[in-house]
Amino acid sequence: MGITISTPDALRQSVEVASGGVNTVLYDAKGYPSVMCVVPRFNIEDIDPALGSGTHPAFIVGGVQKSEIFVGKFLARVHDNHALSMPGQDPSAWINFDTADALCSVKGPGWHMMTNAEWSAVALWCWKNGFMPRGNTNWGRDHAQTYETGRRQDGGAPGDATGTARTLTGSGPASWFHDNSPAGIADLTGNVWEWQRGLRLVDGEIQIIPDNNAAATDADHSNASTLWRAIMPDGTLVTPGTSGTLKWDATGATGTGSPQLATSVTSQSDGTTSASQQYKDLTAAAGVTVPNLLKLLGMFPHDATIERGRFYMRNEGECLPLRGGGWARGGNAGVFALLLNSARSHVSTYIGFRPAFVI
Repeated sequence: MGITISTPDALRQSVEVASGGVNTVLYDAKGYPSVMCVVPRFNIEDIDPALGSGTHPAFIVGGVQKSEIFVGKFLARVHDNHALSMPGQDPSAWINFDTADALCSVKGPGWHMMTNAEWSAVALWCWKNGFMPRGNTNWGRDHAQTYETGRRQDGGAPGDATGTARTLTGSGPASWFHDNSPAGIADLTGNVWEWQRGLRLVDGEIQIIPDNNAAATDADHSNASTLWRAIMPDGTLVTPGTSGTLKWDATGATGTGSPQLATSVTSQSDGTTSASQQYKDLTAAAGVTVPNLLKLLGMFPHDATIERGRFYMRNEGECLPLRGGGWARGGNAGVFALLLNSARSHVSTYIGFRPAFVI
């Protein structure tokens, strides 16, 4: 059974009417529904002219501009080996990168696990619209606005620091949705960290799959994929391992302290250590230019007043990205939070993922 977007049905019509068309329902190759948020294309200069001009990379796939992307309104819940986006579910966890990726791709053409380009586009949209979504950052409640709560899947009380405090998808207040309305994307801040496609570190070198080419259902995200590109300080994309590419170094011994954008690694992790800093406070080494591309992809702050979100990195081996933060991260969680210290094989009760779609 192929993908159908436009054929009317009762569920799709009810969701579209209730959300004013911001949400829709897409069906995968097996006929399972997912509630999706429609994210229309926007230009970079509409977010911040200082970041450049033209279409944000999230809306360019295979050199073709897309009028919209579809992001899972809810964190993934696995059913019959398919990742679904549905309300009121306990988000699936304990799933490594490759498995999570496959659970989205199996849904059929156009389906994929959310990409870092897509996530960063949503985060920048939130910033531009003056609202940073809150969420489950303190055991079932928001750490700052503690009266904002969701329904814990373990039945625990909000704030009770025992048990497994994932909240059911979309069970929080409007402020836990990206646009501060029930029609937005739920739970981008806190709850569980979310695997992302299209970005990684390899021994500290920043590597991406250009534009939103990572959204192609069959895009090769393996360690040896030829799609990966490194980034020069002027924003040029080059073959990984090229001299002078951008890397994450550390200010402390053995890959500890604060991360610092650099063109060489002088303090490398031993495989157990890592460095972290609030996202808004990240800096570059003296003489290193920060290209706008890093800011557009949520890897370096374009604004020093971003309130929530911490950046973590390990500059040893291959590390795949996680976004958003977990239920006990407090102010370290947020739409600009980025964790780059996990191997693709890593699993945790704090880690989930989200399906997306582009055609």
